[in-house]
Amino acid sequence: MKKNVTTKIALFALTAALMTSCQDDINEPKVDDQTPTPETPQPAIELKNHSNIPALVYGMPGFDKLEIFTLISSSDKLEQSPNFVFGAQPDGSGIMRNPNGDGYIMITNHEILQSVSRVYLDKNFKPIKGEYIVDGIGGMTRLCSATLVEPKVHGFGPVFLTAGESGEESMVHAIDPMGFVNDRSRTDRVKPALGKASMENAVPLPADVSGNGTYILIGEDQGYSTSHQSAGQLIMYYSPNRGDLENGKLYALKRKDNTLTEGSMTKNNTYDVEFVEIPNAKNLTGAEINAANIANKALRFSRVEDVDYRKGKGNGNEIYFTATGQASGGAPVDGYTMWGRVYKLALDKNNMFTGKLEIIAEGDSNPGNDLINPDNLCVTENYVYIQEDGDSYYAGANHDSYIWQYSMATKSYKPWLNMKHNRGNTEWSQMFDQSGNLNKFGSWEYGAMVDVSDLVGIPGTFAVNIHPHTWQKPEFANADGSGTQTNKEGGQIVLIKNVQR
Repeated sequence: MKKNVTTKIALFALTAALMTSCQDDINEPKVDDQTPTPETPQPAIELKNHSNIPALVYGMPGFDKLEIFTLISSSDKLEQSPNFVFGAQPDGSGIMRNPNGDGYIMITNHEILQSVSRVYLDKNFKPIKGEYIVDGIGGMTRLCSATLVEPKVHGFGPVFLTAGESGEESMVHAIDPMGFVNDRSRTDRVKPALGKASMENAVPLPADVSGNGTYILIGEDQGYSTSHQSAGQLIMYYSPNRGDLENGKLYALKRKDNTLTEGSMTKNNTYDVEFVEIPNAKNLTGAEINAANIANKALRFSRVEDVDYRKGKGNGNEIYFTATGQASGGAPVDGYTMWGRVYKLALDKNNMFTGKLEIIAEGDSNPGNDLINPDNLCVTENYVYIQEDGDSYYAGANHDSYIWQYSMATKSYKPWLNMKHNRGNTEWSQMFDQSGNLNKFGSWEYGAMVDVSDLVGIPGTFAVNIHPHTWQKPEFANADGSGTQTNKEGGQIVLIKNVQR
């Protein structure tokens, strides 16, 4: 995601016996020593529109079978909490079954508010109550992408890992999804062992490839500058103990031939890479970690925003991540992508510290027409959904923020979803363009895209978060009640049916 804003999250059902109670301290995440097993299928839910705002996205040509339903928008009044406001910039998110009832619980980052909301859904997937479990005081920094860690998938949890992205001293928070609302301002839920950096997401690999250990991939949303010469990194935390977030070691990705910048790599080639340790990272500052990456000749990317892994049994060693790109005065920065790239990293299952790296998509060879600042990712068994964050407002941009569908089989991609700006419609502009920027390409962006098929009992059903930045209302301000932010943007989440997986 961009600096002032933005994935992926594997979602599976949880049983009450595996849930952490409200009394459990999140600093001691529960560990499930059993091999993850398939969940009993959920009877299908009838999907409906639950928001008073129409869906702000639509399917692109060739994807006419998509059905889109509204789940929640900032202007909605929930029946059990009419004063709750679903806040600005809904980004990282996860949904699970409610261990204490018949319905579901949705945990969502609100990036610019530095907060995390908890929305309760009834058994028909209708939002009925909302509250904040992290506010702007407890969040401390912008919270972008996130991962809901679940025992059935990762072998430990549940815990919501949300990464701070407000400079190189930011950290990853480990939030109990069933935690007390009164704890929302706590600042002691960060995990120093996972490092300090301007981070976008922290993604544990599934238990079927991580064994008894814990591998967490972390993207650093940092561009190159004279004050941050290591630029953005792909970082990996490893502990030999499953669920251990305290005592592991931190590593950064490097090329084995010590080539430093991503600009040296081209599409249709693969590169040998390895993870190199950052010694004593738990006790280092972010600036010291940056210096260690320079000394280690870590591979420098332009803003690693989101990370996800391929779904399906035994596929979790196949990693995908974005480099969103950067510009200086509208011109490329030498050695770095400007328009953005998506990388595939295939880790060696016999030695997860080594692998092969390649570019699968990039926007620099066709500026403004291909990728424009890819941000969030959602990876399924056969596809990569690439979500753009085009509000960098590059002068050469020729389309709004898309979600692209990349086919692993054909190694090609095409626009899948677009933003419904309805330019020229006066009534629409009056409703959604208080900032005056709606006419600019890329004025809105996406947050998380989450597979909820198993939860709703309908294969190919996903939730997509939307940041309609130009939709601004005074009643949306201070949604978390902390008084730390003045942002008054609205947000929305939609459900999309018939998504290819």
